Amino acid sequence: MTIEESAAARPLVYAHRGASGAFAEHTRAAYLQAIADGADGVECDVHLTRDQHAVLLHDATLDRTSNGTGPVAERTLDELRELDFSSWKGARIPEAYGAKSEQFLTLPELLDILRTAGREIGLAIEFKHPSPYQLKLEDRVLEVLTAEGWDPATGMLDNIRVSFMSFNPDSVRHLLQTVPAEAICQLVDDVDVDEVRERFSVGSITGNAMANVMKAAQLEGEELLDQGAVGLAGPGIDYVREFPDTVRRWLESGRRFRVWTVDAPEDVDLCRELGIQEITTNRPAEVLERISVSL
Repeated sequence: MTIEESAAARPLVYAHRGASGAFAEHTRAAYLQAIADGADGVECDVHLTRDQHAVLLHDATLDRTSNGTGPVAERTLDELRELDFSSWKGARIPEAYGAKSEQFLTLPELLDILRTAGREIGLAIEFKHPSPYQLKLEDRVLEVLTAEGWDPATGMLDNIRVSFMSFNPDSVRHLLQTVPAEAICQLVDDVDVDEVRERFSVGSITGNAMANVMKAAQLEGEELLDQGAVGLAGPGIDYVREFPDTVRRWLESGRRFRVWTVDAPEDVDLCRELGIQEITTNRPAEVLERISVSL
């Protein structure tokens, strides 16, 4: 069944950083498990290394998901390959999913994994900002995809349907210069000052300043969606609950929705009730089962 045929019957299910409920996020094991689970697509976050390789990591620093420390952008690819990106999860990796030393992935390596799916599969690439390389991040990723055979007009790269996402409106506007609007997702989330302070471990003054910048980006992103500049709206599930009128307005205006991160059964049900077309989850097998039960 193609992605289009699946979408006609139920919401598409994208695996958030792979099947990251089972294995460490962004690892070979997580993506192979997502394919085995039957996910319609996978999501990844990209950063650039010091030597300009596109690598799959959520954070700008290495501390949370590896035994390394410091900024990703200050390391070369060879240096990153020396680190352990999977042990922190505490999950045993089956031999078929590769050795511990094979878990860290570049974008081309993820493409190779997705080519083995034996079916059409989606790939949602999120550009992580702020980046020390600014919009060179987008340009470099598009270069990599083009070298691999990506066709911007169709969005296809072999059996892989590629789309792009960012919270950063400048990133989205930059992508719109070369990528069809229907393949671009403006991510949005409500900004809470206390959460910003806690996430970045900063004081009230710095936290307020950071929150103001993030709030301005949120408002710009919402404006792009109101204008219909992009085809995909990407709110978090909390945003969906908090701003139902905005969600309804975008749905009625023809925006396609890709909601993250939907793990709880009641959130899956809410997305079904609203007519959300795409669900991003850490637990693709469980979400697919929940959807099949409610069909």
